[in-house]
Amino acid sequence: MQTTQKSAIMRLYHYAKGYRGDIILATIYSLLNKFFDILPEVLIGFAVDTVVNRNTSLLARFGIPDASTQIIFLGLLTFAIWCFESLFQYLYSVKWRNLAQALQHQLRLDAYKHIQNADMNYFENVKSGNLAAILNDDINQLERFLNDGLNTIIQIVGSTLMIGIIFFVIAPKIAVLAFLPVPLILFGAYYFQYIISPRYAKVRGKAGDLSARFSNNISGIATIKSYTAENYELESLEKQSNEYQKANFSAIQISSAITPVIRIAVLLGFLSALVVGGLDAIHGTLAVGAYSVLVFLTQRLLWPFTYLAEMTDQYYRAMASAERVLNLLSVPIHITSGQKSQLPTLRGEITFDHVNFFYQANQMILQNVNLSIQAGKTIAFVGTTGSGKSTLVKLLMRFYDPVSGVIKIDDHDIRDFDLNYLRQQIGYVSQDVFLFDGTIADNIAYGTFDADLHQIEHAAKLAEAHDFIMQLPNGYETQIGERGQKLSGGQRQRLSLARAILKNPPILILDEATSAVDNETEAAIQRSMDKIVIGRTTIIIAHRLSTVRNADMIYVLENGKIVEQGRHNKLVSEKGIYADLWALQTGIMEEA
Repeated sequence: MQTTQKSAIMRLYHYAKGYRGDIILATIYSLLNKFFDILPEVLIGFAVDTVVNRNTSLLARFGIPDASTQIIFLGLLTFAIWCFESLFQYLYSVKWRNLAQALQHQLRLDAYKHIQNADMNYFENVKSGNLAAILNDDINQLERFLNDGLNTIIQIVGSTLMIGIIFFVIAPKIAVLAFLPVPLILFGAYYFQYIISPRYAKVRGKAGDLSARFSNNISGIATIKSYTAENYELESLEKQSNEYQKANFSAIQISSAITPVIRIAVLLGFLSALVVGGLDAIHGTLAVGAYSVLVFLTQRLLWPFTYLAEMTDQYYRAMASAERVLNLLSVPIHITSGQKSQLPTLRGEITFDHVNFFYQANQMILQNVNLSIQAGKTIAFVGTTGSGKSTLVKLLMRFYDPVSGVIKIDDHDIRDFDLNYLRQQIGYVSQDVFLFDGTIADNIAYGTFDADLHQIEHAAKLAEAHDFIMQLPNGYETQIGERGQKLSGGQRQRLSLARAILKNPPILILDEATSAVDNETEAAIQRSMDKIVIGRTTIIIAHRLSTVRNADMIYVLENGKIVEQGRHNKLVSEKGIYADLWALQTGIMEEA
């Protein structure tokens, strides 16, 4: 586990290479603050020496013979030292906090950008709530450590070195006794944190699971209510919350034992300096002023180690979070962008050449698919659930890449296209419409962000959405709520269609766009489709065969293969799979 934690801090250090100048400057401010923080204890020794020895004190040897003048000088020097200590405290506080803000901001953006570019199959294997917990809670945990914890660790190390030098100059014997507990303290902190590290990793994992449960339940609140499953979900949440609580209890039991152990070690060091130094001062082998300095500095040396437990505790929490965030940045991306992006307007001719695809080995979804779609034509894919219809368009949009074979647009391998350019050429309307929390206008213009209101209204009219929009309280400025929950399913579908129309792509994909709407909405969408398919290549995926009757070509898929193809009347007359589906939907069943 220690290897993992070392890896996390080194990975974080390499990631923060752009901030190393700020890190160095913040460290200098922290050390200077600690230097001026220690000096008043040294001045106390000079003050005691002045009171005891007066005209023969150490300061008298530096040209200040009068004892009163020495005290005044020490007072002025103390004032200056406190001013510098306060100045550098302000500087390191501002620098560390700004650094924490900048680094967590950059880390959150980079992690989000990276997972946006991740392959679709990655999102099929992770919980969205867990990702949200990493991007929010874990990065905030890291920010808290950078705000204060790192500075405290640096100051503990710095003060140990500074005080150690003073000790060994004044009284080497007492220095050895005072420093004897330090290895014990460091070993104890290391040992406890070695034990606690996997517990914190478990805590962060349980926190992610809990966040995923909240996200999932809030998204599915309508289903929970309709099935009166509130108590069931509350019990499930209670179970996960208990697991998170138990994971924290396990970590707390260890972390709570660290400070008492360190305090005992601190006491041993302090007593050594107090007793041995006092005896030496009584016997005249150690000056009274020097003894005063050593007593005060022993406490300043060892007492901060009690915070070391808290800081190392915070460190391991932060490193557990850093590991999760940096692992996001290490998610491999297999769908890489090509270079072609400055082509003339695409015609929209599409070719599938010996395309094979599977999500999991030995579970072939598409098998040796060959087809050619002429530019400007409307074609349809039909077939039973799981036959591979939607997979074809996901491959076309490069949500996935074929296991073998080539997909071309206008004789260009789509893998050669810049990903953004490729997807800008395709308008996609799915059955599962996703609308964002914003206005009607914002959602129609999503992806075409520079569109003006006139263009938005024109697209809405083509999608037959304008009339219902104008009946809303604020028209196009109406807030629709998260996922468009204030709208009906048909209204959401027409907004999605308007969004694709506004994009004005050469290729349009309608993936089950009418399967979940009423007959009136289906008729409205069909009228819209009759207008918008003109001059563009249109791919329709449908269970309702009534929406594809007028397609230029219909492909029937079964078990990932194209088993029939032709226009509607031809396929019906062949009395194959398509004819059976048509008869089933229209109620016209052949007599045995």
